[in-house]
Amino acid sequence: MLTSNHIDRVVSAALEEDAPWGDLTSETLIPATAVATATLTAREAGVFSGGDVFAAAFRLTDPSITVTLRIADGETFAPGDALASVSGPARGVLQAERIGLNFVQRMSGIATQTARYVDRLAGTKARIVDTRKTTPGLRAFERHAVRSGGGFNHRFSLSDAVMAKDNHLAVLTAGGISVTDALRSVRARLSHTTHLEVEVDRIDQIEPVLAAGVDTIMLDNFTLDELRAGVALIAGRALVEASGNVTLDTVGEIAHTGVDVISSGALTHSVRSLDLGLDVVLEADPDAVSR
Repeated sequence: MLTSNHIDRVVSAALEEDAPWGDLTSETLIPATAVATATLTAREAGVFSGGDVFAAAFRLTDPSITVTLRIADGETFAPGDALASVSGPARGVLQAERIGLNFVQRMSGIATQTARYVDRLAGTKARIVDTRKTTPGLRAFERHAVRSGGGFNHRFSLSDAVMAKDNHLAVLTAGGISVTDALRSVRARLSHTTHLEVEVDRIDQIEPVLAAGVDTIMLDNFTLDELRAGVALIAGRALVEASGNVTLDTVGEIAHTGVDVISSGALTHSVRSLDLGLDVVLEADPDAVSR
């Protein structure tokens, strides 16, 4: 969940990076008494995300700046739509604008991309989820954006669940113990509330993993026929996750194999920020200053 404390911590770090000793340009060019207004405007269609993050950039720069959001996270917009308005001391507005825009453009890009994936799942039971392929330090922001687009989140961190991949199993079974016995040993040490997921890359690995009582089996880089066979073999004894080679062109076919979950790093690691504009107008000057 994206909390206000987390937003303030990350946005404060971004503001510090952008203006460690203040905004030299605004402080030398803009009168201290100048007041500005600005409108966040969509230059292309999309799904909105990051409203609270956008507002925090201005609030943390100057608490007297007012930000009014005209759209909620998860809502769609068209080119030309006004998404938010900003008003307050001009120096603060100009200093915060780039950080506010950077966050809201990227988060809305993720939300928009996720919504496209969600649309391809219509008529299936599958849900699209993100992965840990997020920008370091921005995971909470990016995963919030996935939810804004109608997607779901995988485990948030390495601390949240057990997810055994091929390298884990290779180490675990190095002493000659079977995969089933090794996973049963893991299961016995876990709390009853802790989820256990195991990745397999071949059909013949499924039964030994199922015998250990795992919660989810990830079918990694399976073909469509293999996915269908895997779903039939598992037969509801565990959740089935498909991963690997998931794109907008393939996600619909993958969903129709009957899997429960489809994970895709592309939701966050290969997204283009949306084109949103913030036009700032000094109240004493009718000319717009655009960034």
